[in-house]
Amino acid sequence: MKLQEVLEKKNQLGYDAIAKDVDLSKQIQSQLVNLNLLQPPVDGKFGPTSIAALKEFQELVKASEQEFLGPITAKQLLEMKQEMLPKPSVNLGNDLGSRIIKYMMAKNYRVFTEPKEYNIVYVEGMNENGTLNNDAPNAFNDRRIVIEFNNGVPRIVNQWQATTEPGSHYTYTPMNPAGAARIKFGQYKSWSVGMHGNSDRHEALIQVTPITVHRDFNKDFKRIGDKTDTGLFAVNQHWGYDAPQNDIKNASAGCLVGRMRQGHREFMALIKQDRRYTRNPGYVFYTTIIPGDDLVKMFPG
Repeated sequence: MKLQEVLEKKNQLGYDAIAKDVDLSKQIQSQLVNLNLLQPPVDGKFGPTSIAALKEFQELVKASEQEFLGPITAKQLLEMKQEMLPKPSVNLGNDLGSRIIKYMMAKNYRVFTEPKEYNIVYVEGMNENGTLNNDAPNAFNDRRIVIEFNNGVPRIVNQWQATTEPGSHYTYTPMNPAGAARIKFGQYKSWSVGMHGNSDRHEALIQVTPITVHRDFNKDFKRIGDKTDTGLFAVNQHWGYDAPQNDIKNASAGCLVGRMRQGHREFMALIKQDRRYTRNPGYVFYTTIIPGDDLVKMFPG
């Protein structure tokens, strides 16, 4: 079946029915990928991630169909283009949270403006006050930031020391022969609540859909010139085992890591209050990774 048939015949298909139709699943997934609401691949497997993206689309376009695909949603999917998606109404200043949101909007990233819908952002090479640092290798000199909106105004709910890069240990002795993974700057809908680690197992955000990384084959701690690699690499958002600020040790092989255990517990407690997670514990979170120097260049404080 195709979306055109759903529209013409005014069918109402539940998610199980969609999942049984590979062609229809692929068509829906393809359009959701084009709208930046779903990460590739388009594989015809219409599971929780695809369902969540379809529900998000229905909320954005205010389709009056819940828990099913009907002619209203089908028509919107067939006609919608990314630039046509409703833009959030926001009131932005020049504070750090506003500048991050301006940057995200300039890049056409998804911005969540409803209360209790958190924007998870990592800014590389930035201090707590929004100034840049030298982004030295093997150091927790990035920021993990959570932003929430209230009446169209963004505020940083909390932020923590973090790293978006592997430390020296895994850069020089990578787990992958192609080189250590450095996540490519951008936005991904790729993480769900789960458990990370073995000996010091803890709650974390676990990668569940593909992301793109740079492979640091020449071990120079940079992305420039490195080949990219897309897939499932267990790039999780976990804690850094209270490692020293200036020595990541073996706390990261390329994950998005908050340095302190207590800070990470605060982070997880906060995002589990997200209304999308409370409605669906399998919710897949977006996360945005930003180069601090680019942010400051585009939107100086």
